[in-house]
Amino acid sequence: MSSNMQERALSAIRFLSADAVQQANSGHPGLPMGAAAMAYTVWMRHLRHNPRNPKWPNRDRFILSGGHGSALLYSLLHLTGYDLSLDEVKRFRQWGSLTPGHPEFGLTPGIETTTGPLGQGFANGVGMAIAEAHLAAEFNTPGHKIVDHYTFAIVTDGDLMEGVSSEAASLAAHLKLGKLIYLYDDNHISIDGSTSLSFTEDRAKRFEAYGWHVQSIADGNDVDAIDAAIQKAKHDERPSIIMCRTIIGFGLPTRAGTSKAHGEPPGDAELNGAKEAAGWPIEPRFYVPEDILSYFRETLERGQQTENEWNQLFTEYKAANPEKSTEFERRMRGELPAAWDADLPVFPTDEKGMASRAASGKALNAIAAKVPELLGGSADLAPSNNTWLTGLPAFQHETPEGRNFHFGVREHAMGAVVNGMTYHGGLRPFGATFLVFADYMRPPLRIAALSHLPSIFVFTHDSIGVGEDGPTHQPVEHVASLRAIPNLTVIRPADANETVEAWKAAILNQHGPTALILTRQNLPTLNRELYSEASLLQMGAYVLADIGDDQPELILMASGSEVSLIVDAGTRLAMEGVNVRLVSVPSWELFAKQDSAYRESVLPAAVSARVAVEAGIGMGWEKFVGQSGAILSLEHYGASGPASILFKEFGFTVENVMAKAREVMK
Repeated sequence: MSSNMQERALSAIRFLSADAVQQANSGHPGLPMGAAAMAYTVWMRHLRHNPRNPKWPNRDRFILSGGHGSALLYSLLHLTGYDLSLDEVKRFRQWGSLTPGHPEFGLTPGIETTTGPLGQGFANGVGMAIAEAHLAAEFNTPGHKIVDHYTFAIVTDGDLMEGVSSEAASLAAHLKLGKLIYLYDDNHISIDGSTSLSFTEDRAKRFEAYGWHVQSIADGNDVDAIDAAIQKAKHDERPSIIMCRTIIGFGLPTRAGTSKAHGEPPGDAELNGAKEAAGWPIEPRFYVPEDILSYFRETLERGQQTENEWNQLFTEYKAANPEKSTEFERRMRGELPAAWDADLPVFPTDEKGMASRAASGKALNAIAAKVPELLGGSADLAPSNNTWLTGLPAFQHETPEGRNFHFGVREHAMGAVVNGMTYHGGLRPFGATFLVFADYMRPPLRIAALSHLPSIFVFTHDSIGVGEDGPTHQPVEHVASLRAIPNLTVIRPADANETVEAWKAAILNQHGPTALILTRQNLPTLNRELYSEASLLQMGAYVLADIGDDQPELILMASGSEVSLIVDAGTRLAMEGVNVRLVSVPSWELFAKQDSAYRESVLPAAVSARVAVEAGIGMGWEKFVGQSGAILSLEHYGASGPASILFKEFGFTVENVMAKAREVMK
C-alpha cells in the first residue's frame, strides 16, 4: 500500500484510541498513540487470525501486556472486523460496555488474556508458547502441521520492571520458545517521569543474557523496519524481543514524550492539535475514512481464507489420522474423556493413614493416565509436592511432548505460565508449591479467578504441621486469604479419599481455578462404613456422622487435618451423653453453591452450639458458627518444632476441642 495510506491507517488507530479516552474522560492515550505502528505491523502484516471466528484453534495469539493501553486493542478489534461495534468503542470504560478499562478475557471478542497487572501478560505468553509447542509435538505429523502458530505481545517498561517478567523470560529462554515474539514499547517514560529515575539497566543485554534473540529498532514508527525484524525473529529458535524506541503519546503537541501522556485524557486542545498536525479531521470524533476501514476489513476475507486453508488441512489430517483428530477436537472443545474418573484409587481405613499430598500424587497419576491433557509441575518441589507424573518425560526443548514441568524456583511466573497454557486451550495445566508461597503467586491466582480460567494450583505443607521448618514456612493466614478470592474454589481435604474427590472436583471445575490445600503430615484415613462417603466432598460440606441417641445438640466442624481431631473429640463427647454432629467442610465455595435446603440440612439453624477448628486464623468461620459458637484457631505465627508438639502447645488437642464445646453448650 502507499506510504500515505499507511500513515492514514496509523492515524486511524491513534485517533480512534485517543477519542475513546477523551470521551470517557479517563484512560491512557500514551501507549496507543506511541505503539500504533508496532501493533499495526503485527496485525496487518503478520497476525494469522479470523475475526469471524476468534476461537479458531490455529490462530496466532496477540497479547497487550500493558493492558492500560486497552483502547489500542479495542481499536484494532473494531477496525479489523471483530464483533465490536463503533458504539462499543465510544462506550470505553463505561458501565456494561465491552470495552472496559483493561482487557478482560471472556468479555470482549478477540481478547486472548486479561491484562493490566503488569508482567502478567508477558508471562502468559510464555505459557501460550509452551502450549503450542506441546500440542504441536503431540498432534502434528510429517505431512500435516495442524498446530503451527506464533504468540505475539507488546510489552512495556512496566512489564519489564516487574519481577515476574524476569522469571518468565528466564524460563522461556531455557525452553527455546522460538515462536514467542515480543515487541518492547521502549518509550523511556513511566508514571513518575523518565525511566532514568529507576530503570537504567541495559535491557537488550539483559535479554541477551537470558538467551533471547534481541533486535533493536531506532524508530518505533518505522513499519518496514519492524516488519523485517519480525521476519527475522520467525527464523530464530530462541524467543525474540524487538526493542522499539517509541514516543509515548506520539503526535500530541505538548505532551508527547512526557509522563503527562501516560494516564490522563489529552484534552480537546491537545487532541485537536495532534489531529491538525497529522492532517486528520478534528470532527467528527471517532472518524475513520471509508477507504481506511475497507483496508482494515480486508482482514475478514484474508482471515477466513487462512482458516479455510487450515480446515482443508485438518480434513486431510482427519482422513490420515482419525484417532488423533478426534482427540484434538475433544481437547479443543474442553470436553473430558469418557470414563475419565473410573478406576481412581480408593484407600482403606488406616489409623496411621497418609499425608494428603501423598494421596494427591496417587490421584493425580491415576487421572493423568485417563486425561492426557492434564500436565504440570512444581516450583522446584516435585518430590515434596508429589506432582510428578510417573513414567512421563519432562517438557524441554528436546522433548516438547513431555507433561512434567520444571518451573524452577519461580512461583510467580509458574502461576502466570499455567494461566497462559489454560488461555491457549487444549490443556489442563497445574502448578504446585508450598502453601506459604501462594503469596508469591497471588496476582495470577486472582487473574485466573477473574478470567474464569480452570487452572489448578496445588499447595502442600498447609499448616503448622510443616513442623521444624518453623514460622517462615508455616502458612497461618494463607487458607483464609485464598478463600477471600472470588471465584477461586479452595478445597482442603480431610483424608486420602477426600483428596481423590478434591482432584475430581478440580477437573470438573471448568469455570474458575481450583486451589488444593494438602498436608505434609499423615492423616488418618476415615472408616467410611462408620462415616459418610467421601464423594460428598463435592457438596462442599457434609455430615460425617451424627453420634448419639437423639437430634444433634452440638455441631463440630473442620477441614483438612483438623477433621480427625473433631472426630476424636466428638466421639468422646458422645460417650459423655452429648448428641454430636460431625461436619467436614472441605470447600466453602462448593458449599455456597448448594441450595439453602441442603445447607440447612447440614448446619440446621436450630443447633446453635457450634465449634469450628482451624489450624490457622479463624477469619470467616464465624458465618458457620454464628454468634453462639466458638472458633478454635491460631491467631499468631507458629514455631519451630515437631508437628505433634506444635499442635499440642497451640491447643489443637482433643481436650481443648471438648472444652470449647462445653463452653458453647452452657
